[in-house]
Amino acid sequence: MNRPAACLFDLDGLLLDTEPHHARAWSQAAARFGLLLPPGRLMRLRGRRRSDNVDQVCAWIAEAGQAVPTAAELLAVQQPIAQLLLRGAAPMPGARVLLERLRDLQVAMALVTSSGRDAVERKCAPHPWLGIISERVLGDDPELGVGKPAPDPFLLAAQRLGVAPGDCWAFEDSLAGAQSARAAGCVVHVVPGTELPASILGELQASADHLLGSLADLRMS
Repeated sequence: MNRPAACLFDLDGLLLDTEPHHARAWSQAAARFGLLLPPGRLMRLRGRRRSDNVDQVCAWIAEAGQAVPTAAELLAVQQPIAQLLLRGAAPMPGARVLLERLRDLQVAMALVTSSGRDAVERKCAPHPWLGIISERVLGDDPELGVGKPAPDPFLLAAQRLGVAPGDCWAFEDSLAGAQSARAAGCVVHVVPGTELPASILGELQASADHLLGSLADLRMS
């Protein structure tokens, strides 16, 4: 495979195995307000900014006829659960080796995540190898207007690296992230999570140029 001008990486579920922890935190928080979140809805929260997920969960609570909490009330339940669980997030297969290989090949890299600065720092602290990626577009980046699935995060990352989006390889695991990278014009590599509903897997495939079993499957010379 030809080398890209840059590689743009999601974080949650792609470099670190955080998605089951996020799902559990949202599920438990929603249940506190009378809403059960089935797997399909939890999948729809993947890859999106915290503020966007708060709006979505509150909308679902309203649809269920339950008393709708404020954003602060919902996060007061969800965040402590998430922070406790995320301490144990492990690297995804092949993630560290791939970043080290790209560094050795002098391929530019950027992290493109919907997580905010504080959350990223907590998740990355146990994994110094993630410091290989110095350029980062975060969910609360002051220069970011709209989050995934809009193209803005990947466009901003390409701009900061000084490369054309079409010359970038984007790596994602979520539908929102894959749609964002596709809309930005990147070459989209998707590592689908396990136990995805068929409908979401089909949408992921439609948004991907390449499907990978894991990041360990990517070969670069």
